Amino acid sequence: MRDRRRSHRLAAALAVSGLLFGTAACGSGSGSARAGDPNTLEVWTRSDPESAQTYQRVFAAFTKKTGIKIDYQPVMNFDQQLQSRASTKDLPDVMINDTALMGSYQAQGLLKPITPDSIAGHDEITAKSWSSTVGRDGRHYGIPYSRQAMTLFLRKDWREKLGLPQPKTWQDTLALAKAFATRDPDGDGKRNTYGMVVPGSAQNGYVAWWGSSYLWQGGVQILQKEGMGYRPAMDSAAALRTVTWMKKNLFCGDSGVIQPSALTSVTANTTNFQDGNAGMYLTGPYNISTFDEALGKDKYEVLPAPAGPAGNAVLADGENVYFGAKTGKAKQEQALAAFLVSPEGQTLAMTGDHQPVVRIPVNSTLDAAKVRDDPRWSVVQKAYETASVQFPNAPDFAPIKQDTADALNAIFTYCGSDVRSGLKELNDTLAGDLKDQDLLK
Repeated sequence: MRDRRRSHRLAAALAVSGLLFGTAACGSGSGSARAGDPNTLEVWTRSDPESAQTYQRVFAAFTKKTGIKIDYQPVMNFDQQLQSRASTKDLPDVMINDTALMGSYQAQGLLKPITPDSIAGHDEITAKSWSSTVGRDGRHYGIPYSRQAMTLFLRKDWREKLGLPQPKTWQDTLALAKAFATRDPDGDGKRNTYGMVVPGSAQNGYVAWWGSSYLWQGGVQILQKEGMGYRPAMDSAAALRTVTWMKKNLFCGDSGVIQPSALTSVTANTTNFQDGNAGMYLTGPYNISTFDEALGKDKYEVLPAPAGPAGNAVLADGENVYFGAKTGKAKQEQALAAFLVSPEGQTLAMTGDHQPVVRIPVNSTLDAAKVRDDPRWSVVQKAYETASVQFPNAPDFAPIKQDTADALNAIFTYCGSDVRSGLKELNDTLAGDLKDQDLLK
């Protein structure tokens, strides 16, 4: 079943790739008024209406400063609409989207390579952030824009009511989760609370996205770098130990440790923490403003992720600025990128009345906690700087993440299933994904 799914996905990717390689060769070719105006950039972001208002404020400031106009398009179903535009050989000038998509975009011929030195202020971006924009050929295909790292959101009022310490290890976390599920931390006399929130659906790779922090804390690597390629590493002893621990203690352990809907939950419907019936959530800092409004900032705390056997590494991701693979407007594109990564542009994107679109600034002269006057952001920034791991950016990681999520979801769903055989099957599937990309070593 998994091999057939991988083959269908590969065929679809190759079809899109053909469209995009053609686009890259042809340039804009649209004849639109926007394409003919050298002083207007069409810019796409993957944004909902709330975050789009922050982008609009940022772009208005850029236009006021430079005179370069922005034709701004906030897009939710980004990839679908991008493929449609590729078929008409008319890509946006600039796109802001996830770092993890860079490998896929580059492989499909979507992106224009960039030289960091061409972006004013490039030296204020750390080498760690720049490293996530390097493609398979060693060239850069994006400009870092925003970064984030997972941290533990925890009901401080519940923890203190039960007289329990902040968790430092997996065992501490498990003990606290069981206490939240069984000792009536909300005081209503009912057993209606859960230990932690888990977006464990396979849809869009969510359980692999959430679970990757646990994998790394257990000493697991999904892929092992070897020379110019990779080999899958999900059949290792560390993977067997870690996934077995997760299955036994979280998904198939005591009732109430995680919310009942975990294995079908994505982040959009995983609302137990802000709804007030779950005690912990390992998630990204974009939720801080939501939780402040729903719970009140005095009710919860933001903590470093508790450590597993191999440490406290957590998933880091974020957004890059990409230039569409087309000719012309290089100076205007570079000017926009320089503004977006400048202290002024980053500060505008981190503040205001609407959802911030920069979480941890990529500009190293800025401190997230000072910009926001909120010390909780120092926990997030430190996690990114000292304990974060990113998915590999050079391969197309999307099918690898999805196949990992499919396998983990199945392993966690069927409590009687054999973890070793499930991981062996996953490892074989990942080898096929790498072979499809000519990256298997």
